[in-house]
Amino acid sequence: MEEKQYTRVGEKLFHTVLDNGLHVYVDPKPGFQKSYAFFATNYGGMDMRFRLDGRWLDTPAGVAHFLEHKTFDTEDGNALQDLAANGASPNAFTSTALTGYYFESTEKFEENLKILLSFVSIPYYTQESVDKEQGIIGQEIRMGDDEPDTQVFYGMLEGLYAHSPIQVNIAGTVESIAQITADTLNLCHRAFYDPGNMVLCVAGDVDPVRVAAIAEEVLPKAGHPPVERDYGEAEGTQAAKPRWEKEMAVSTPIFQLGFKDTPPKKGEDWLRWELIGNLACEALLGTSTPLYAKLYNEGLVNEGFAYGCEAYPGAAFLCAGGESRDPEAVRAAVLAEAERIRNQGVDDALFQRLKKAAYGNLVRGLNSFENICVNQAMSHFAGFAYLSFPEVFDRITKADVEECLCRAVTEKRTTLAVIRPKGGAQ
Repeated sequence: MEEKQYTRVGEKLFHTVLDNGLHVYVDPKPGFQKSYAFFATNYGGMDMRFRLDGRWLDTPAGVAHFLEHKTFDTEDGNALQDLAANGASPNAFTSTALTGYYFESTEKFEENLKILLSFVSIPYYTQESVDKEQGIIGQEIRMGDDEPDTQVFYGMLEGLYAHSPIQVNIAGTVESIAQITADTLNLCHRAFYDPGNMVLCVAGDVDPVRVAAIAEEVLPKAGHPPVERDYGEAEGTQAAKPRWEKEMAVSTPIFQLGFKDTPPKKGEDWLRWELIGNLACEALLGTSTPLYAKLYNEGLVNEGFAYGCEAYPGAAFLCAGGESRDPEAVRAAVLAEAERIRNQGVDDALFQRLKKAAYGNLVRGLNSFENICVNQAMSHFAGFAYLSFPEVFDRITKADVEECLCRAVTEKRTTLAVIRPKGGAQ
Protein backbone atom coordinates (compact mmCIF):
# COMPACT_ATOMS: atom_id res chain seq x y z
CA MET A 1 0.00 0.00 0.00
CA GLU A 2 1.07 3.55 -0.65
CA GLU A 3 1.61 5.60 2.53
CA LYS A 4 1.41 9.39 2.48
CA GLN A 5 2.09 11.81 5.32
CA TYR A 6 0.10 15.04 5.55
CA THR A 7 2.26 16.83 8.08
CA ARG A 8 0.29 20.10 8.05
CA VAL A 9 -2.70 18.37 9.60
CA GLY A 10 -0.91 15.51 11.36
CA GLU A 11 -2.58 12.79 9.27
CA LYS A 12 -1.22 9.64 7.66
CA LEU A 13 -3.17 8.01 4.85
CA PHE A 14 -2.74 4.59 3.24
CA HIS A 15 -4.06 4.01 -0.27
CA THR A 16 -4.22 1.11 -2.70
CA VAL A 17 -6.17 0.09 -5.79
CA LEU A 18 -7.37 -3.52 -5.91
CA ASP A 19 -7.28 -5.56 -9.11
CA ASN A 20 -11.06 -5.07 -9.44
CA GLY A 21 -10.60 -1.27 -9.55
CA LEU A 22 -11.71 -0.46 -5.99
CA HIS A 23 -9.79 2.35 -4.30
CA VAL A 24 -9.16 1.77 -0.59
CA TYR A 25 -8.17 4.60 1.78
CA VAL A 26 -7.28 3.98 5.42
CA ASP A 27 -6.53 6.69 8.01
CA PRO A 28 -5.04 4.83 11.01
CA LYS A 29 -5.95 6.20 14.45
CA PRO A 30 -3.87 4.21 16.98
CA GLY A 31 -5.31 4.05 20.47
CA PHE A 32 -8.88 4.98 19.50
CA GLN A 33 -11.61 2.51 20.40
CA LYS A 34 -14.04 3.54 17.66
CA SER A 35 -13.56 2.67 14.00
CA TYR A 36 -15.57 3.93 11.04
CA ALA A 37 -16.03 2.46 7.55
CA PHE A 38 -17.66 4.17 4.57
CA PHE A 39 -18.35 2.24 1.37
CA ALA A 40 -19.58 4.55 -1.39
CA THR A 41 -20.57 4.44 -5.04
CA ASN A 42 -20.29 7.29 -7.49
CA TYR A 43 -24.05 7.16 -8.09
CA GLY A 44 -26.74 9.52 -6.91
CA GLY A 45 -30.07 11.10 -7.70
CA MET A 46 -28.82 12.88 -10.83
CA ASP A 47 -27.63 9.67 -12.53
CA MET A 48 -30.83 8.76 -14.36
CA ARG A 49 -29.53 8.38 -17.92
CA PHE A 50 -26.51 6.21 -18.71
CA ARG A 51 -25.02 3.85 -21.25
CA LEU A 52 -24.78 0.15 -20.40
CA ASP A 53 -23.91 -2.69 -22.78
CA GLY A 54 -23.81 -0.21 -25.64
CA ARG A 55 -27.35 1.11 -25.04
CA TRP A 56 -28.53 4.40 -23.56
CA LEU A 57 -30.97 3.77 -20.71
CA ASP A 58 -33.39 6.15 -19.00
CA THR A 59 -34.41 5.26 -15.45
CA PRO A 60 -37.12 6.84 -13.28
CA ALA A 61 -36.31 9.61 -10.81
CA GLY A 62 -35.56 8.21 -7.36
CA VAL A 63 -33.90 4.90 -8.28
CA ALA A 64 -30.60 5.63 -6.49
CA HIS A 65 -32.45 6.44 -3.25
CA PHE A 66 -34.78 3.45 -3.65
CA LEU A 67 -31.79 1.20 -4.30
CA GLU A 68 -30.14 2.42 -1.10
CA HIS A 69 -33.20 1.39 0.91
CA LYS A 70 -33.40 -2.08 -0.63
CA THR A 71 -29.69 -2.87 -0.63
CA PHE A 72 -29.83 -3.71 3.09
CA ASP A 73 -32.05 -6.69 2.19
CA THR A 74 -30.23 -10.03 2.13
CA GLU A 75 -31.35 -13.56 1.40
CA ASP A 76 -31.17 -14.28 5.13
CA GLY A 77 -32.84 -11.12 6.40
CA ASN A 78 -31.57 -7.58 6.80
CA ALA A 79 -27.97 -6.36 7.09
CA LEU A 80 -28.95 -3.53 9.45
CA GLN A 81 -29.98 -6.12 12.02
CA ASP A 82 -26.81 -8.15 11.46
CA LEU A 83 -24.59 -5.13 12.02
CA ALA A 84 -26.55 -3.94 15.05
CA ALA A 85 -26.32 -7.43 16.58
CA ASN A 86 -22.54 -7.13 16.19
CA GLY A 87 -22.45 -3.89 18.18
CA ALA A 88 -22.20 -1.60 15.15
CA SER A 89 -24.19 1.55 14.37
CA PRO A 90 -24.96 1.34 10.63
CA ASN A 91 -26.78 3.62 8.21
CA ALA A 92 -26.71 4.94 4.64
CA PHE A 93 -27.58 8.02 2.62
CA THR A 94 -28.13 9.06 -0.98
CA SER A 95 -27.16 12.50 -2.26
CA THR A 96 -27.34 14.08 -5.68
CA ALA A 97 -24.13 12.38 -6.85
CA LEU A 98 -23.21 9.71 -4.27
CA THR A 99 -24.65 6.82 -2.28
CA GLY A 100 -22.82 5.70 0.84
CA TYR A 101 -23.19 2.88 3.36
CA TYR A 102 -21.38 3.05 6.68
CA PHE A 103 -21.02 1.83 10.23
CA GLU A 104 -19.06 2.72 13.32
CA SER A 105 -18.14 0.22 15.98
CA THR A 106 -15.89 -0.30 18.98
CA GLU A 107 -15.61 -4.06 18.52
CA LYS A 108 -15.75 -6.77 15.83
CA PHE A 109 -14.61 -4.30 13.18
CA GLU A 110 -13.44 -6.95 10.72
CA GLU A 111 -16.67 -8.94 11.00
CA ASN A 112 -18.71 -5.80 10.47
CA LEU A 113 -16.60 -4.75 7.50
CA LYS A 114 -17.21 -8.13 5.85
CA ILE A 115 -20.97 -7.71 6.38
CA LEU A 116 -20.89 -4.18 4.92
CA LEU A 117 -18.94 -5.16 1.82
CA SER A 118 -21.01 -8.30 1.30
CA PHE A 119 -24.55 -6.87 1.41
CA VAL A 120 -23.67 -3.82 -0.68
CA SER A 121 -22.00 -5.87 -3.40
CA ILE A 122 -24.46 -8.80 -3.55
CA PRO A 123 -27.90 -7.63 -4.73
CA TYR A 124 -31.03 -9.30 -3.40
CA TYR A 125 -34.16 -7.61 -4.73
CA THR A 126 -37.55 -9.29 -4.99
CA GLN A 127 -40.59 -7.78 -6.64
CA GLU A 128 -42.58 -8.36 -3.46
CA SER A 129 -40.16 -6.29 -1.37
CA VAL A 130 -40.02 -3.60 -4.06
CA ASP A 131 -43.81 -3.32 -4.07
CA LYS A 132 -43.82 -2.96 -0.28
CA GLU A 133 -41.04 -0.36 -0.34
CA GLN A 134 -42.92 1.76 -2.87
CA GLY A 135 -45.53 2.43 -0.21
CA ILE A 136 -42.91 3.30 2.42
CA ILE A 137 -40.90 5.63 0.18
CA GLY A 138 -44.11 7.07 -1.25
CA GLN A 139 -45.06 8.17 2.26
CA GLU A 140 -41.57 9.65 2.71
CA ILE A 141 -41.99 11.59 -0.55
CA ARG A 142 -45.40 12.92 0.52
CA MET A 143 -43.86 14.10 3.80
CA GLY A 144 -41.15 15.88 1.80
CA ASP A 145 -43.84 17.50 -0.33
CA ASP A 146 -45.15 19.06 2.89
CA GLU A 147 -41.73 20.36 4.01
CA PRO A 148 -41.31 24.00 2.93
CA ASP A 149 -37.50 23.91 3.26
CA THR A 150 -37.27 20.97 0.86
CA GLN A 151 -39.69 22.50 -1.60
CA VAL A 152 -38.02 25.91 -1.68
CA PHE A 153 -34.55 24.39 -2.18
CA TYR A 154 -35.65 22.36 -5.18
CA GLY A 155 -37.59 25.39 -6.40
CA MET A 156 -34.32 27.34 -6.38
CA LEU A 157 -32.62 24.59 -8.40
CA GLU A 158 -35.51 24.59 -10.86
CA GLY A 159 -35.02 28.32 -11.24
CA LEU A 160 -31.27 28.03 -11.79
CA TYR A 161 -31.21 25.11 -14.22
CA ALA A 162 -33.11 24.34 -17.40
CA HIS A 163 -31.67 20.88 -18.09
CA SER A 164 -29.47 19.62 -15.25
CA PRO A 165 -30.96 16.65 -13.34
CA ILE A 166 -29.79 18.13 -10.04
CA GLN A 167 -33.15 19.94 -9.99
CA VAL A 168 -34.94 16.57 -9.64
CA ASN A 169 -35.71 15.51 -6.07
CA ILE A 170 -33.37 12.68 -5.02
CA ALA A 171 -36.32 10.64 -3.71
CA GLY A 172 -38.24 11.05 -6.98
CA THR A 173 -42.02 11.33 -7.05
CA VAL A 174 -44.78 8.93 -6.12
CA GLU A 175 -45.40 8.48 -9.84
CA SER A 176 -41.74 7.90 -10.77
CA ILE A 177 -41.01 5.30 -8.07
CA ALA A 178 -44.15 3.39 -9.12
CA GLN A 179 -42.21 2.54 -12.31
CA ILE A 180 -39.35 0.90 -10.38
CA THR A 181 -39.15 -2.89 -10.48
CA ALA A 182 -36.70 -5.47 -9.16
CA ASP A 183 -35.25 -5.58 -12.67
CA THR A 184 -34.64 -1.80 -12.52
CA LEU A 185 -32.73 -2.18 -9.26
CA ASN A 186 -30.64 -5.08 -10.55
CA LEU A 187 -29.81 -3.13 -13.71
CA CYS A 188 -28.67 -0.02 -11.79
CA HIS A 189 -26.76 -2.13 -9.26
CA ARG A 190 -24.85 -3.78 -12.11
CA ALA A 191 -24.12 -0.39 -13.68
CA PHE A 192 -23.02 1.52 -10.60
CA TYR A 193 -22.31 -0.87 -7.72
CA ASP A 194 -19.18 -2.13 -9.41
CA PRO A 195 -15.81 -1.96 -7.57
CA GLY A 196 -14.42 0.22 -10.36
CA ASN A 197 -17.08 2.84 -9.54
CA MET A 198 -16.71 2.62 -5.75
CA VAL A 199 -14.42 3.59 -2.91
CA LEU A 200 -13.84 2.24 0.61
CA CYS A 201 -12.69 4.72 3.27
CA VAL A 202 -11.80 3.65 6.82
CA ALA A 203 -10.62 5.53 9.91
CA GLY A 204 -9.70 3.94 13.22
CA ASP A 205 -7.22 1.71 15.02
CA VAL A 206 -7.08 -0.77 12.15
CA ASP A 207 -4.45 -2.45 9.99
CA PRO A 208 -4.58 -0.90 6.47
CA VAL A 209 -3.22 -4.04 4.82
CA ARG A 210 -5.85 -6.15 6.57
CA VAL A 211 -8.64 -3.79 5.43
CA ALA A 212 -7.53 -4.15 1.81
CA ALA A 213 -7.24 -7.93 2.18
CA ILE A 214 -10.83 -8.18 3.48
CA ALA A 215 -12.09 -6.10 0.56
CA GLU A 216 -10.18 -8.33 -1.84
CA GLU A 217 -11.64 -11.44 -0.19
CA VAL A 218 -15.29 -10.34 -0.13
CA LEU A 219 -15.76 -8.28 -3.30
CA PRO A 220 -15.93 -9.45 -6.93
CA LYS A 221 -12.53 -10.21 -8.41
CA ALA A 222 -13.09 -8.09 -11.52
CA GLY A 223 -14.66 -4.72 -12.17
CA HIS A 224 -15.34 -2.39 -15.07
CA PRO A 225 -14.75 1.35 -15.58
CA PRO A 226 -17.57 3.73 -14.61
CA VAL A 227 -20.43 3.86 -17.10
CA GLU A 228 -20.98 6.91 -19.31
CA ARG A 229 -23.66 9.28 -18.03
CA ASP A 230 -25.78 11.93 -19.71
CA TYR A 231 -26.78 15.01 -17.71
CA GLY A 232 -28.70 16.76 -20.46
CA GLU A 233 -27.90 19.79 -22.57
CA ALA A 234 -25.11 22.07 -21.44
CA GLU A 235 -26.38 24.87 -19.24
CA GLY A 236 -25.95 28.53 -20.09
CA THR A 237 -24.38 30.97 -17.67
CA GLN A 238 -27.68 32.67 -16.78
CA ALA A 239 -30.34 31.38 -14.41
CA ALA A 240 -33.11 29.54 -16.27
CA LYS A 241 -35.70 31.81 -14.66
CA PRO A 242 -35.42 34.62 -12.11
CA ARG A 243 -38.27 33.56 -9.78
CA TRP A 244 -40.06 30.52 -8.44
CA GLU A 245 -43.00 30.72 -6.04
CA LYS A 246 -45.40 28.44 -4.21
CA GLU A 247 -47.95 28.79 -1.43
CA MET A 248 -47.81 26.48 1.59
CA ALA A 249 -48.90 26.42 5.23
CA VAL A 250 -46.16 28.70 6.61
CA SER A 251 -46.52 31.71 8.89
CA THR A 252 -43.61 33.66 7.37
CA PRO A 253 -42.25 33.50 3.82
CA ILE A 254 -39.34 31.10 3.34
CA PHE A 255 -36.81 31.82 0.60
CA GLN A 256 -33.74 30.50 -1.16
CA LEU A 257 -31.48 32.71 -3.24
CA GLY A 258 -29.39 30.84 -5.80
CA PHE A 259 -26.41 32.13 -7.77
CA LYS A 260 -25.40 30.05 -10.78
CA ASP A 261 -21.65 29.61 -11.21
CA THR A 262 -19.36 27.94 -13.74
CA PRO A 263 -18.84 24.26 -12.81
CA PRO A 264 -15.26 23.41 -11.82
CA LYS A 265 -13.16 20.81 -13.60
CA LYS A 266 -12.29 17.63 -11.76
CA GLY A 267 -9.07 17.69 -9.75
CA GLU A 268 -7.52 20.51 -7.74
CA ASP A 269 -9.75 23.03 -9.55
CA TRP A 270 -12.74 21.40 -7.84
CA LEU A 271 -11.16 21.76 -4.39
CA ARG A 272 -10.19 25.37 -5.11
CA TRP A 273 -13.75 26.14 -6.20
CA GLU A 274 -15.18 24.68 -2.98
CA LEU A 275 -12.73 26.55 -0.75
CA ILE A 276 -13.16 29.83 -2.62
CA GLY A 277 -16.94 29.41 -2.80
CA ASN A 278 -17.27 28.91 0.93
CA LEU A 279 -15.04 31.91 1.64
CA ALA A 280 -17.04 34.00 -0.86
CA CYS A 281 -20.25 33.11 0.97
CA GLU A 282 -18.69 34.11 4.27
CA ALA A 283 -17.37 37.39 2.85
CA LEU A 284 -20.74 38.34 1.37
CA LEU A 285 -23.27 36.79 3.76
CA GLY A 286 -21.49 35.77 6.97
CA THR A 287 -22.62 36.89 10.41
CA SER A 288 -19.63 39.25 10.76
CA THR A 289 -20.31 41.10 7.49
CA PRO A 290 -21.95 44.53 7.10
CA LEU A 291 -24.65 42.98 4.91
CA TYR A 292 -25.74 40.49 7.56
CA ALA A 293 -25.84 43.24 10.21
CA LYS A 294 -28.04 45.34 7.94
CA LEU A 295 -30.42 42.48 7.11
CA TYR A 296 -30.66 41.34 10.72
CA ASN A 297 -31.17 44.83 12.16
CA GLU A 298 -33.92 45.53 9.64
CA GLY A 299 -35.68 42.29 10.56
CA LEU A 300 -35.19 40.82 7.10
CA VAL A 301 -33.39 37.67 8.32
CA ASN A 302 -33.11 35.82 11.62
CA GLU A 303 -30.78 33.28 13.25
CA GLY A 304 -31.99 30.63 10.83
CA PHE A 305 -30.33 32.37 7.86
CA ALA A 306 -27.88 29.92 6.22
CA TYR A 307 -25.64 29.86 3.15
CA GLY A 308 -23.19 27.67 1.28
CA CYS A 309 -22.04 26.37 -2.10
CA GLU A 310 -22.32 23.07 -3.97
CA ALA A 311 -20.74 21.59 -7.10
CA TYR A 312 -21.78 18.61 -9.22
CA PRO A 313 -20.96 17.40 -12.73
CA GLY A 314 -22.10 20.20 -15.02
CA ALA A 315 -23.50 22.39 -12.22
CA ALA A 316 -22.27 24.66 -9.43
CA PHE A 317 -23.96 27.34 -7.35
CA LEU A 318 -23.85 29.52 -4.25
CA CYS A 319 -27.02 29.84 -2.20
CA ALA A 320 -28.53 31.44 0.88
CA GLY A 321 -31.91 31.26 2.54
CA GLY A 322 -34.17 31.23 5.55
CA GLU A 323 -37.25 33.08 6.77
CA SER A 324 -37.94 36.67 5.78
CA ARG A 325 -40.93 38.99 5.80
CA ASP A 326 -39.59 40.48 2.53
CA PRO A 327 -37.47 38.07 0.42
CA GLU A 328 -37.35 40.56 -2.47
CA ALA A 329 -35.66 43.10 -0.19
CA VAL A 330 -33.07 40.47 0.81
CA ARG A 331 -32.39 39.73 -2.86
CA ALA A 332 -31.95 43.43 -3.66
CA ALA A 333 -29.63 43.95 -0.68
CA VAL A 334 -27.44 40.96 -1.56
CA LEU A 335 -27.06 42.05 -5.17
CA ALA A 336 -26.31 45.63 -4.05
CA GLU A 337 -23.62 44.40 -1.66
CA ALA A 338 -22.09 42.26 -4.43
CA GLU A 339 -22.00 45.36 -6.63
CA ARG A 340 -20.29 47.32 -3.83
CA ILE A 341 -17.68 44.57 -3.53
CA ARG A 342 -17.22 44.67 -7.29
CA ASN A 343 -16.32 48.37 -7.00
CA GLN A 344 -14.58 48.51 -3.62
CA GLY A 345 -13.44 44.97 -2.88
CA VAL A 346 -13.71 42.91 0.31
CA ASP A 347 -12.31 44.55 3.43
CA ASP A 348 -8.82 43.12 3.92
CA ALA A 349 -9.07 42.72 7.71
CA LEU A 350 -12.43 40.96 7.35
CA PHE A 351 -11.00 38.60 4.72
CA GLN A 352 -8.04 37.66 6.93
CA ARG A 353 -10.36 36.90 9.86
CA LEU A 354 -12.68 34.84 7.70
CA LYS A 355 -9.83 32.88 6.16
CA LYS A 356 -8.36 31.98 9.56
CA ALA A 357 -11.76 30.92 10.86
CA ALA A 358 -12.50 28.83 7.75
CA TYR A 359 -9.16 27.06 8.01
CA GLY A 360 -9.77 26.34 11.68
CA ASN A 361 -13.15 24.79 10.84
CA LEU A 362 -11.54 22.54 8.22
CA VAL A 363 -8.92 21.32 10.67
CA ARG A 364 -11.48 20.74 13.44
CA GLY A 365 -13.43 18.60 10.97
CA LEU A 366 -10.58 16.10 11.12
CA ASN A 367 -11.64 15.23 14.67
CA SER A 368 -14.60 13.37 13.18
CA PHE A 369 -13.92 9.94 11.65
CA GLU A 370 -17.18 10.27 9.72
CA ASN A 371 -16.13 13.63 8.29
CA ILE A 372 -12.74 12.25 7.24
CA CYS A 373 -14.19 9.21 5.47
CA VAL A 374 -17.11 10.94 3.73
CA ASN A 375 -14.96 13.82 2.51
CA GLN A 376 -12.26 11.41 1.39
CA ALA A 377 -14.84 9.54 -0.71
CA MET A 378 -16.33 12.71 -2.19
CA SER A 379 -12.90 14.13 -3.02
CA HIS A 380 -11.86 10.84 -4.63
CA PHE A 381 -14.81 11.00 -7.02
CA ALA A 382 -14.06 14.69 -7.69
CA GLY A 383 -10.45 13.86 -8.51
CA PHE A 384 -8.48 15.49 -5.70
CA ALA A 385 -6.78 14.56 -2.43
CA TYR A 386 -8.94 15.72 0.47
CA LEU A 387 -6.08 16.09 2.95
CA SER A 388 -4.19 18.41 0.59
CA PHE A 389 -6.55 21.28 1.47
CA PRO A 390 -4.00 23.24 3.60
CA GLU A 391 -1.63 23.84 0.67
CA VAL A 392 -4.47 24.76 -1.69
CA PHE A 393 -6.05 26.99 0.96
CA ASP A 394 -2.77 28.87 1.44
CA ARG A 395 -2.82 29.97 -2.21
CA ILE A 396 -6.33 31.42 -2.09
CA THR A 397 -6.30 35.22 -2.15
CA LYS A 398 -8.78 37.99 -1.53
CA ALA A 399 -8.77 38.58 -5.28
CA ASP A 400 -9.92 34.97 -5.83
CA VAL A 401 -12.89 35.50 -3.54
CA GLU A 402 -13.75 38.86 -5.11
CA GLU A 403 -13.57 37.32 -8.60
CA CYS A 404 -15.95 34.53 -7.52
CA LEU A 405 -18.50 37.02 -6.17
CA CYS A 406 -18.24 39.28 -9.21
CA ARG A 407 -18.72 36.29 -11.52
CA ALA A 408 -21.56 34.48 -9.76
CA VAL A 409 -23.55 37.04 -7.79
CA THR A 410 -25.13 39.01 -10.60
CA GLU A 411 -28.76 39.65 -11.43
CA LYS A 412 -28.70 37.47 -14.56
CA ARG A 413 -27.30 34.48 -12.62
CA THR A 414 -29.73 34.83 -9.71
CA THR A 415 -32.92 32.96 -8.87
CA LEU A 416 -35.21 33.78 -5.96
CA ALA A 417 -37.43 30.93 -4.77
CA VAL A 418 -40.13 31.75 -2.23
CA ILE A 419 -42.69 29.77 -0.25
CA ARG A 420 -45.43 32.19 0.72
CA PRO A 421 -48.20 31.75 3.32
CA LYS A 422 -51.44 30.45 1.84
CA GLY A 423 -53.84 33.21 0.90
CA GLY A 424 -51.14 35.84 1.20
CA ALA A 425 -51.34 35.86 5.01
CA GLN A 426 -48.32 37.19 6.90
